[in-house]
Amino acid sequence: MEIEFKKPELEDQELIKTYLWKKKTRSCEFTFANMYLWTRSYKVQFAIVADTLVFRYPRGGAGYYFTCPHGKTENLKEALDLLEAWCAEHQTEFMLTLVTPEQFAELEEIYPGKFKIEYDRDAADYVYETEKLISLSGKKYHGKKNHINKFQSLYPDWTYEPITEANVEDCFQMGLDWRNENGCEEDPEKNAEMCVCMNFLRLFKELHLKGGLIRVQGRVVAFTVAEPVCDDTMVVHIEKAYSDVQGAYTMINQQFLMHEAADYLYVNREDDAGEPGLRQAKLSYHPAFMVEKGIVTVV
Repeated sequence: MEIEFKKPELEDQELIKTYLWKKKTRSCEFTFANMYLWTRSYKVQFAIVADTLVFRYPRGGAGYYFTCPHGKTENLKEALDLLEAWCAEHQTEFMLTLVTPEQFAELEEIYPGKFKIEYDRDAADYVYETEKLISLSGKKYHGKKNHINKFQSLYPDWTYEPITEANVEDCFQMGLDWRNENGCEEDPEKNAEMCVCMNFLRLFKELHLKGGLIRVQGRVVAFTVAEPVCDDTMVVHIEKAYSDVQGAYTMINQQFLMHEAADYLYVNREDDAGEPGLRQAKLSYHPAFMVEKGIVTVV
């Protein structure tokens, strides 16, 4: 049997979004913009299988990882059976990736004891209560509040703006400057991430993204780009600030949520990729919960 996988294109946006929103997920990967913009790095492809949406990624030297099918629960078994048959025909191991505990529970209900899952801590998303990151009230946010106060005292002329067609180019220019300052050209991983960052800005309107920026003396010193992943959760994909502007990261985090995401119960600030400094920074904001993700294989 053949399943027609193809690279996501801009014209596939509405189709893919329709399936992604059929069942609630707070996993940061499952937004159209994220899938589309990381296609070059991860060689993502998609297919409609039994009226569900499935993504696949090349797996090392041979074979593929598939995502758990997105769509109505009643179509899940047929889609998984078709994927397993495809793997058997192509003599490759059946493996699912980015599977959340909720998705694995569904697999267990359909196929009791057939699969096992191994979670990857480095891939777990940090999800926070939006209101708490806006108010920063209480003892545990005292340090963050101090960063805000320091920023406001050092830069009394600061301003916040939502990102629009009129100012997105200013963010783009700051991104180019930030890339040079942080040695991205010498680091392939940093460079790939920064290329995606610039494309988030370049396609800001076409991808229906949300964003915000902060200026000091008219100059952009921080910006962020985000999009909803479901009806109650905003995912922050990009956040950049100059390291020598004290408190800029804390300030753009708070101000963006206050102005553009206050109606969302949660904000997903993605994973830490196993980087100790990033992990410490994300934990310091006290996540409400983590979105665990793992690899599923046949027992």
